[in-house]
Amino acid sequence: MDLNLHSPEWQLIELKIKHADLNALADMTAHALPIDELLLRRLKKRLLQLRDQISRLESSLVPSEPA
Repeated sequence: MDLNLHSPEWQLIELKIKHADLNALADMTAHALPIDELLLRRLKKRLLQLRDQISRLESSLVPSEPA
């Protein structure tokens, strides 16, 4: 698969990496003492936004009808 840096496939890979990184950060934040509730809420909100972006991008890459 030939991917350029601006292709939707490459953007999808980048979004998934960002999501995984933020998820790891949210896990670390949730287990740190004292728990920073505001930071944790912001991280979770950003995770949801990334998940929505990933879903939209994935659905745009899937053909609507079989060829």
